[in-house]
This record gives sequence, structure tokens and C-alpha cells, in this order.
Amino acid sequence: MPAHLLQDEISSSYTTTTTITEPPSRILQNGEGKLEKNPLYPDDVRPEMKDDIYDPSYKDKEGPRPKHEYVWRNIILMFLLHVGALYGITLIPTCKVYTWLWGFLYYMVSALGITAGAHRLWSHRSYKARLPLRLFLIIANTMAFQNDAYEWARDHRVHHKFSETDADPHNARRGFFFSHVGWLLVRKHPAVKEKGGLLDLSDLKAEKLVMFQRRHYKTAVLVLCFILPTLVPWYFWGETFQHSLYVATLLRYTLVLNATWLVNSAAHLYGYRPYDKNINPRENILVSLGAVGEGFHNYHHTFPYDYSTSEYRWHVNFTTFFIDCMAALGLAYDRKRVSKEAILARVKRTGDGSHKSG
Repeated sequence: MPAHLLQDEISSSYTTTTTITEPPSRILQNGEGKLEKNPLYPDDVRPEMKDDIYDPSYKDKEGPRPKHEYVWRNIILMFLLHVGALYGITLIPTCKVYTWLWGFLYYMVSALGITAGAHRLWSHRSYKARLPLRLFLIIANTMAFQNDAYEWARDHRVHHKFSETDADPHNARRGFFFSHVGWLLVRKHPAVKEKGGLLDLSDLKAEKLVMFQRRHYKTAVLVLCFILPTLVPWYFWGETFQHSLYVATLLRYTLVLNATWLVNSAAHLYGYRPYDKNINPRENILVSLGAVGEGFHNYHHTFPYDYSTSEYRWHVNFTTFFIDCMAALGLAYDRKRVSKEAILARVKRTGDGSHKSG
């Protein structure tokens, strides 16, 4: 069966897909030129999740930005990690084939723990997952070691709601390095803490797996991100401990980190804006390749409740393919989609002209 027919089959036969008509703007200008909430904004677009919708009424406070407070522990550990990864690159030619395959498999599973788990499921509630899939994703998310799913989702919702302001944890207006990794090397801006503390995170607190991970995160990360990927090649096919540690663990972990960070940096600075030219996030196909589908960032920030994070579903989007496969197995359902009519209307109204239909 051709891929596009298989995709339609999965979409229609095995589980429901909720199509969302784009809501009108939440914020309008009244007759006096002041911003106010649009009374026509529907309350049932996605009733279980609204704290990731961009709030254009929020503006940075005037005055000097607080000085950086460097977190030297993070700086030292991040430096050592990347030195180890660079050394791992020199060992790749002498690795066993099974070690390469093991590292690639661990990379893909770890990435899904971020993209299908922390991002699309727990941050945006763009689809629902049954217990076996949630269990897989919480394990995969721990393998990725990018903070526990609760903290990841909280920071990501703040990022969307107050994008590219001081309340955005990795504000791209502060430059590539800051949005890529620098935000992890300094204390958070007070606005990030203030706005993050106002979000409704009751859905995350009600997730038993998410809260279990949070309670046992340090131990679980040590086992799943570092010990397991190192011991398996060494024990099962006689790889050297050196190759196992530096290639399968440190290099693999560093690549997953940087692929994710590129969504915050490169995908906010380089690419087209076919859906909304008034925001910085962009369509970046190279980021999608590394981040298994997360580089369609102008679309995603325009329609954060779409489970595919892209208009084009499986096109350079392994995460959407994975979720659709899980739907075929009955493990994922209620995948939320934006209607084609709503997409084209938005392209016509706010796009930069680069959309293929524009």
C-alpha cells in the first residue's frame, strides 16, 4: 500500500482524530487602541489545555536586564560532556557495528521520549496515550536526561505563552548561544519563575507516571542515560569499555541534547515563516532531520495544539509516524489536527508568502 494511503488508513480506521478550526485571535484592540480579550474566543477548542497559547499582551518590563548569575556546576559538566563527545567521534571508526546500531537505537528512543512524550503529549496535550505507551515514553524521556517531564513541560508551556520575552526560558532574542545552551548555564530570569509559577500544572501533577519519574529522577537517569547504554555493548558483544562509554553514551547523549536545543535556537532564527511572519519561529528542515520532526516550528508556534507539529504529517517527521503507528495499535488516540481550511486562512492572513499554496 502506498505510504499516503497507509497514512490515511491509520488516521481514519483505528482511532479518532479531532480536527480543530482555528480560533479567532484571543486579543483584540478596542476602540481606544487598548488590548483586551476577544469575547468570541471559543472556550472549547482544547478545554483541557490553554496555558501554551501565546499571550501577545505580555510585554517585558522596562529597565536593565538582571546580570547573569553563572551556574558553574552546569558550565563545568557541560564542558566535560562535550569534550567526551568529541573524543567519542575519534573512536567511531574503530567501534563495532553493533555499537553503532545500539547508539542509533538509543538516540531514536531518547528523542521520542522528548518529542512524542515531554513535548507533544505532556506539554501540549495534543493527543492521548494509553498506559503502555505512557510507560514507554516516560522511560524514553528519562533516557534523554533533559530534566524530568514535569519540569520540561512547565518550561515549554512558559516558552510558548511568553515566547521571546524575558519570561521565555530560552529567549531567542538574546542570541543563538543563549537560546541553544546558554540558558542552562545561568540562573533563570525572574520573569521566567514568576510566570511559570502562575501556570495551571494540575494535569501534570495528576499524572502518576510523571510524578513518579520526578521523585526518582536522579537514580533513574544514572541507570538509563549512563549505566545501561555503557554496559550493554561492553557485556553483550565485547565492545571495549572505552568505546561503550564515549560513543554509545557520551556522544549519543550529546547529540540528542544538541538536536533538541537546535529547535530553540536555529528554528527560531533561520528559515521561512509561511504561517505567521509576525513571530520568530521558522520552518527549518535540517532541524527536523536531527530532532525527528520538530523543525516545522513556525507551524508549531502558530498551531501548538496540533499533534503533528506540521501540516505535512510524515514528511521528515518520524515522531508523527511513530504516534500514528501507536494509534494503529490502539495506544494513541484523540490526535488533534488543524483543518486545512484554517491553515490556508492563516497562511493568507499572516504568512510570509513562502507557503506552497501562497
